[in-house]
Amino acid sequence: MTTVANLAGGTPPTPRQRIYFYTPDVWEDFILEWATGLREDYFQIKRIGGSNDRGADVAAFLSPNGFEGEWDCFQCKHYEEALMPSDAYPEIFKILRSVVEGHYTMPRRYYFLAPQGCGPGLKRMLSKPSELRTKFLEKFEGDKPLGAGLDGNLVDKIRGLAETIEYSVFQSSEIHEILEIHSRTPYYAHRFGGPLPARPAVQTPPETPEEEETRYIEHLLNVYIEHFKMEIQGIETLQSHPKAAKHFSRQREAFYSAEALRVFARDSVMPGTFEELQNEVYEGIIETQERSYPDGMERLTRVLEMATLLSLTSNALISVSNPRDKRGICHQLANTDRLIWCDVQ
Repeated sequence: MTTVANLAGGTPPTPRQRIYFYTPDVWEDFILEWATGLREDYFQIKRIGGSNDRGADVAAFLSPNGFEGEWDCFQCKHYEEALMPSDAYPEIFKILRSVVEGHYTMPRRYYFLAPQGCGPGLKRMLSKPSELRTKFLEKFEGDKPLGAGLDGNLVDKIRGLAETIEYSVFQSSEIHEILEIHSRTPYYAHRFGGPLPARPAVQTPPETPEEEETRYIEHLLNVYIEHFKMEIQGIETLQSHPKAAKHFSRQREAFYSAEALRVFARDSVMPGTFEELQNEVYEGIIETQERSYPDGMERLTRVLEMATLLSLTSNALISVSNPRDKRGICHQLANTDRLIWCDVQ
């Protein structure tokens, strides 16, 4: 098997090779991320794993009812070898026991997830639910029966449940399927590197501003009132002043560009990455913003020029951002009053 040591100084390890060296805890974190890429309308996804997880390492709930409603169970097994039936039987028993004891309802689906996948025997049984049922029920008998050492009444109840459930509930995913789904999530580039996906085209600002544009537009109107000595009763007034109208149009385009980057970041990079970029822009221009200027237009112009010139190298979004995004971030900051252009508002 290829190891990370073998690859030192050569080809970087593949995602599959990296996963092989995860700890069980990191594997559970990875599966939690993976679950966010499933095309399911989950209400919430939680990592439960631990010494008292009662058979559920990661749980995905389809309603606010949690374990009392519909849910999917993801059993994470980070073993050096592929999973065998002997690995699966105790886990199936554990989840059935938790259902009998009232900790959970029976999951809608139950996935075995392991870096090495399932071996031939377990793959075959998971693909033939009737065979899995037969083999599992046989494990209640023999020299080392399931539930050995437990109260007999409890074991009988578990066996009773085992005789009634649909064994098609139990499934597995191969590692190539797991990686393909994980690649849809914002976590993939952070874990494995590589270029970000292509960024969609930026929406043209609608003729009538949206409600979420209200505050930064108010700051811009104050700039035009002060600088052009205009009486403004609304943005329609700007059309009578071509220079102000063109300036206003450019600022809205920048704002929408930054908003498009924010939405792209939500789906493509780790949570908080875009907010970090906003803070980097803020830290880069705040000294410029706080200087004294003859009017708000001069302050706004100098801040936008400084934002455009900022060299930001540490953020994951830099490779897909452009100068217009940086100017737009300034208006996002003005939208929450972190930046103000005129001394008198």
